[in-house]
Amino acid sequence: MSKQIYVQAQADHIASFAKSAPISAIEELVWNALDADAREVKVDLVTNALGAVEAVRVADDGTGIDVLRADSTFGFLGGSWKRLGSATAREHRRLHGRNGRGRFKAFALGDHVEWRTTVRIGGELLSYVIAGDIENPGVFNLDSAAPGPATGTEVYIANAKVNCDSLLDAAGTVQALASKFALYLKSYPSVRIFFNGLPVTPLIVQRRATDYRLTLENGATARLEVIEWKSKFVGAGKLVFAGTDGFQLHERAPGVRSGGEPYTAYLVSPRFPDLAAENALVMDELNPEVRSYIDAAKKALKAHFATEADDALKAFKKEWRARIDSFSEKEKRTLISLLKKSLAAVDG
Repeated sequence: MSKQIYVQAQADHIASFAKSAPISAIEELVWNALDADAREVKVDLVTNALGAVEAVRVADDGTGIDVLRADSTFGFLGGSWKRLGSATAREHRRLHGRNGRGRFKAFALGDHVEWRTTVRIGGELLSYVIAGDIENPGVFNLDSAAPGPATGTEVYIANAKVNCDSLLDAAGTVQALASKFALYLKSYPSVRIFFNGLPVTPLIVQRRATDYRLTLENGATARLEVIEWKSKFVGAGKLVFAGTDGFQLHERAPGVRSGGEPYTAYLVSPRFPDLAAENALVMDELNPEVRSYIDAAKKALKAHFATEADDALKAFKKEWRARIDSFSEKEKRTLISLLKKSLAAVDG
């Protein structure tokens, strides 16, 4: 089989997705794999002799791309097959994509993209390659390939863009991905994501996680999970709205300072999917119901960091008491003398 697929959209509109940040493109490709019922997703950077990224590979063990739907999968921007359902066929997990835009974000990573996929149709494994170039983003070439040993898809992006080198900060990239998939991975513990061999899990990059149960004035409830990260990264400092299945629906600035530690606050409620469908979440505080959830989250966050600051002060005092107790009487007298001189200097 060999054919061309033409996208029903303007080329400049398609090319606009190539302007996305590399980490955003990686997220979309991982979501596409998860929407294809992948249990394991591996993201790997291919580097040259100088250590620069020259290609990106995203491989999964999902159900593959159905060749019978290739025209609709790649041919219509805004017409994703995922609109037909709300859950994956095999694992019955929540679907992420709806608009068919994620695949085009692959061009944000490089100029040439190939989807090498194997799908089972009628008891037979069928493999093929769909390829596209940023120079002609409205056309994809579909060709048959030798059948693979199992279903799955490998997205190979060649001629990587210079800004892909930002992904070489493995710790920062893992943290950024962990913050995006934290609740999803908790909801679906059988799913595993790897970046350059490192497991993408909040457990190895978080300093601590704290859960709160919120009750609003109208009696509605929500759960707030505050994850404090070990180091700063792009995308930290968000208040994320999510459904009970861990699916992130909206994010905004939390409006509460932590005192220096990077954190992400996840606000979870079964009400949020409906509010998202009504476009109420994007209105933020302009929507009274959404504002009530935000106010409750802010109140809890302020109390959380106030308690943390108090705990830090207590720990600091305890540490210094222990140090002073270990001093000799002569050292204690010297310290008291220095403190008196310092206070006298301030008063003077």
